[in-house]
Amino acid sequence: MTERKIRVILAKPGLDGHDRGAKVVAHALREAGMEVLYTGLHQTVPGIVNQAIQEDVDVIGFSIMSGAHIPICRKLMDILKKENINDKLIVVGGVIPNKDIQVLKDMGVDGVFPGGTKFNEIVGFIRDNAVR
Repeated sequence: MTERKIRVILAKPGLDGHDRGAKVVAHALREAGMEVLYTGLHQTVPGIVNQAIQEDVDVIGFSIMSGAHIPICRKLMDILKKENINDKLIVVGGVIPNKDIQVLKDMGVDGVFPGGTKFNEIVGFIRDNAVR
């Protein structure tokens, strides 16, 4: 019996228009054997959550380059709590200052990957922590 691939939704929430990094991470995750759904630019947080539910993903990943990572992730965590969704690994990457990493983790984000994080770190974290 073949084990099901880890399913990841990789999203660009808000008005952030820079998605090259997200596309490169999506490619790295696919190369590592994961199934990746990339939502494209300018997605709403509720819309991303709905897609994650419909696609039965294991991981919700946000790529945020705009500097709005704290309010966007707070909104995500509030929606997940309200909808009683607690079986998804939540990761965020992008332009994230070191001082904000613990803030994001304290609100419930599982993994934080600032720009420059090596792909094998992201892949390894997801493999080690995703619930399938």
